This record gives sequence, C-alpha cells and structure tokens, in this order.
Amino acid sequence: MNAMTTPPAGHRPGHVPVMLAEVLAMLQPRDGAAYLDGTFGGGGYARAILSAARCTLWAIDRDPAAIRRGHALQSELRAQEGETRLHMIHGGFGDMQALLQARHVPALDGVVLDLGVSSFQLDEVERGFSFRTDGPLDMRMDDTGPTAADIVNTMAESDLADVIYEYGEERLSRRVARAIVAARAQAPILTTFQLADIIRSVVPADRSGIDPATRSFQGIRIHVNDELGQIAAGLDQALGLLAPGGRLVVVSFHSLEDRLVKQALNRAAGRLPAPSRHDPRAMQARAAAPSYRLLTTRALRPGAAECHANPRARSARLRAAERLPLPDITDNQPERRP
Repeated sequence: MNAMTTPPAGHRPGHVPVMLAEVLAMLQPRDGAAYLDGTFGGGGYARAILSAARCTLWAIDRDPAAIRRGHALQSELRAQEGETRLHMIHGGFGDMQALLQARHVPALDGVVLDLGVSSFQLDEVERGFSFRTDGPLDMRMDDTGPTAADIVNTMAESDLADVIYEYGEERLSRRVARAIVAARAQAPILTTFQLADIIRSVVPADRSGIDPATRSFQGIRIHVNDELGQIAAGLDQALGLLAPGGRLVVVSFHSLEDRLVKQALNRAAGRLPAPSRHDPRAMQARAAAPSYRLLTTRALRPGAAECHANPRARSARLRAAERLPLPDITDNQPERRP
C-alpha cells in the first residue's frame, strides 16, 4: 500500500502525519462512530479522521502546546460546521480509561496511537528534544516532573548507564555514563549541545550515519517521560475500551515500542507462547477464545515515496487489530426439557 505523502488541506506545512493513508485504511472511520486519538500531537490524524466520516473524536495529549493546537482546530471546525465533533483532553494516553470514564464516553469504535516524540516537539528548540540546535536540556512531553538536565546531573552513574542501555540500546552506555558524571563534576550539564558533545567524545561515529548521540538522547527522553510505561498501560486500556468491531491502530518508531505493541496485540489475538502445564491460570488463558483478530500479521512499513518526502517516516511501523463480536451465549445453553 502506498503511503499518502501530502498533508490534508489546511494542515501546517512541514508537519506530515506518518503513514496517514494506512492509518485511515485500517481504522475505517464511519459516520456516527466514536474514535480516540490518544496522541493528538499536531492533529494530523484527528483532522483526517474527522474529514473521512461524520464521526465524533476524542483526543488526548499530555503536551499543553498540543492541547492549544487542538482548541484551534475545534474553533476551525465550529466555524465550518456550526459545531465541533472534536473533544480535547489534557493527560497521558496511559490514563485513557480514567480520562474517558470521567467524561462518560461510551465504548469506542477505534483508537489510534502515534508513539514517541512529535515533530512539533522536535522542532521546538526550547523543548530540548533535539541536538540539531542548542536548547535547554528539558525533554519533557508535559510541563511537570524532572527534566533531562535533572536526570543527567543527579542520577547515579550505574543507573544512568542502565537507562541509556535499556531505553537507548546504546552498547557503550557505561562509557557514556562515566563521561557524563565526569563532566558534571566540572560544571552542570544544561544544554543539548553540551550533552551531545560529551556523548560524541566517547562514542565513535559508525557507518550508519546516525549521530553518536542519538541513542543516548532517546534513552534519556524515554526515561524522563516514562514512555514505555505509558505505552504498556495505554495498549491494555485501549483494547478494553473498544466495542465489538472496534479497531486499534498503532504507529511506532523504534524496536522497544514496536515490541510492546506486537506482544500486546498477539496476546489479545490468542497468539501466546505455549504455557507451562504447571501454571493452570496460563493454561486457562490459552484455552479461552481470543477476543481480537490481527489486521496486520506483520508490521506495515511506509512506502518509498513517503520516506523520500518525509525522512522521519523511515523507521515507522504500523500494527492493528480488531475486536471480535461477543459470543452468543444462547448457542451454548443446554436444551431445556419440557
């Protein structure tokens, strides 16, 4: 399937929602249905879903800047239609169940999640997500909690090495952590350029062309925002919130995210590893009929044209599943004798 490479009309230039055509094909928006965009970001998916069908969309984001963009889209839709079918919620998608229940939202017909850092966050120098330009070492997706500067200037060397290794998949994590601790003993590390230069001093460039600081920045960012915890919680809750026939569509951008998505969807579809015969609970779960079917047996990848037009799409992976109809319990009732 070829990826859509042009953004919807009225969309901000430079912000292109990744694998948009594939997301819409999997989600199949329809009139009268209710959907959730758990990672509103720049609103690319939200706008496209609302344009594809006369539906209602709830949108969550932990970033106050994204919420402001959502309110602007609400005003635009209200001016066009006399009403808005978009409802914004400030919070993390890992708390979607409580956030939606507090607003008495019924079962959903579809959920879409676009994982990781958004293009807006990468492009805003003051957010400190990117080392392409110098900015404060922040990396928070919201405006609360410890910053990346707090982490690199206070965390114990061994813990810092573990964060960079486990979340950044940097094999030289101990060397990086040692260099950071040595540098902060001389002066606090406060900017993205400072941290990137420290990492580059101990991690040699390789043939991939990826900047040596990339993996360490990823690891620290994931830790700052508890991204994997949010993903695990969000996937579990999204699967529980869908109505029969509802669909979950997830776009991820690196192996740690994709692994969590793959495992969650496989469990929901009954594709579990063989359980131990000594664990009766696992055997019972294995025997239970699956409540989901996979729409993607393998992750979908963006097309060559999209990758060329939008280099940020190159690492994207899309997986999707559909909730099966509830079993008809009358079929299993014993026949009553007169």
